[in-house]
Amino acid sequence: MPASHASAEPEGGDVRYTGWIIGLGAGTLAAVALSGLAVDDAFRVHMGILSLVLGLATIVAMRLPQPAAVEAASGYMDGPVRLGSILTVFWGVVGFLVGVVVATQLAFPDVNFGPWFNFGRLRPLHTSAVVFAFGGTALMTTSFYVVQRTTRARLFGGDLAWFVFWGYQLFILMAATGYLLGITQSREYAEPEWYVDLWLTVVWVAYLVVFLGTLLKRKEPHIYVANWFYLAFIVTIALLHVVNNLAVPVSPFGARSYSLFSGVQDALTQWWYGHNAVGFFLTAGFLGMMYYYLPKQAERPVYSYRLSIIHFWALIFLYIWAGPHHLHYTALPDWAQTLGMVFSVVLWMPSWGGMINGLLTLRGAWDKMRTDPIIRMMVIAIAFYGMSTFEGPVMSIKSVNGLSHYTDWTIGHVHSGALGWVGMITFGAVYFMVPRLWGRARLYSLRMVNWHFWLATLGIVVYAAVMWVSGVMQGLMWREYDSQGFLVYSFAETVAALHPYYVMRALGGLLYLAGALIMAFNIAMTIAGKVRDEEPMPVSTQLQPAE
Repeated sequence: MPASHASAEPEGGDVRYTGWIIGLGAGTLAAVALSGLAVDDAFRVHMGILSLVLGLATIVAMRLPQPAAVEAASGYMDGPVRLGSILTVFWGVVGFLVGVVVATQLAFPDVNFGPWFNFGRLRPLHTSAVVFAFGGTALMTTSFYVVQRTTRARLFGGDLAWFVFWGYQLFILMAATGYLLGITQSREYAEPEWYVDLWLTVVWVAYLVVFLGTLLKRKEPHIYVANWFYLAFIVTIALLHVVNNLAVPVSPFGARSYSLFSGVQDALTQWWYGHNAVGFFLTAGFLGMMYYYLPKQAERPVYSYRLSIIHFWALIFLYIWAGPHHLHYTALPDWAQTLGMVFSVVLWMPSWGGMINGLLTLRGAWDKMRTDPIIRMMVIAIAFYGMSTFEGPVMSIKSVNGLSHYTDWTIGHVHSGALGWVGMITFGAVYFMVPRLWGRARLYSLRMVNWHFWLATLGIVVYAAVMWVSGVMQGLMWREYDSQGFLVYSFAETVAALHPYYVMRALGGLLYLAGALIMAFNIAMTIAGKVRDEEPMPVSTQLQPAE
């Protein structure tokens, strides 16, 4: 690291530090006051949680050493990145655990425990824990790591990066407890209520300021392509969040609000948001991860930098139009449905351009697949990215969608992308960062990484395969008519037929969770400075005859 990076905190650190304590204390008092003015129990509970969290944060802040003393010896601001690496693993385990619980509830309904722990409240908790807690924390963590290394500049804004991380974790806590308490907008994605959305908006603007400010003060003239993907993710998610969550509170002291959209406009807004959350949160952001961590782990340059730029601009332009394909055969105008389908099919090309660019980056380094399980994770992630971005356009075609929509086929598709692409590329990035962030020579155990790889891969394959089979079976049973034009199967009969597949789905999720638990232990031991004595993984050196 260049010596110029190892600068101390700017003057005024003491003032900022005191400001944090005053702000946290004032926030605690405000939350207590709002709790007293609450007009419903849900809002009162949330304000109580908020006052407790801010009060504890004030106490902790008063006992911590000053930031200048902590960060003075560091070239880059890696404190938030270290925190984010730990929280990424933590939220991954939590999200996968809740996923196993809800999968078990579908297979065995007696596992539902109301009112707080039934499927209706745990399902959005699982989705948000995996996408926004696990995925969002991973994106913040890796973006701050990557932008500093590729610009040779310290994070902009001083302590603002800490505010972004802790503010985002507070949002996760408020949203998660809101799901369990039944405090949501009761729309397609069961978004948190208005005051939680407002808080996330403040945090997200701060995130944009930190990331963009770091780019503007860069010491490298060139902006590496991974930063373009991260920046597109940050800007577009801000736009999606604000428009989708436009709502009018019933009371400033209550947890209820009314959306500004209704009817088919609300449905279109929801899926404009929903599909672009996939496109920019779960795709563009994690492509930024791929474009940095894969070349670094493989010790090879990106195969084609020109292709990465084409990939970026094509993806950014096309993805924003694809949302209406979720509303085929609804009240949405037919031209809008067709527009969504056409752009979805065209998306196939830039998506596979990115996949090809990732895989060809390994030219000359494929032998690492035998000895490096982290490379294996990244390669399997790219493979699932390619498969999911092939399956998605196919499912957007109206004739195919007539069979797949509302079935478990969609669930299998989503999880092959979320667990296969998002999960595996994140695991690889965390395994890459942690030893470097804590100054360790290597991970605690590469064999554990190998176990994690196989458990996770097997879990994804089992999960996705049984959902594809059950989804196609569902679609066929729902459209089966007798000679008189009546449905052959009742809905209850189709549900009963799915039971063995739901059991297998829970088993697949359990395998994936087991891999994440092994990762958590491995990362904890690495941070603690432990190294496991183990033989190198066997590699066959016997030459094979050419065929």
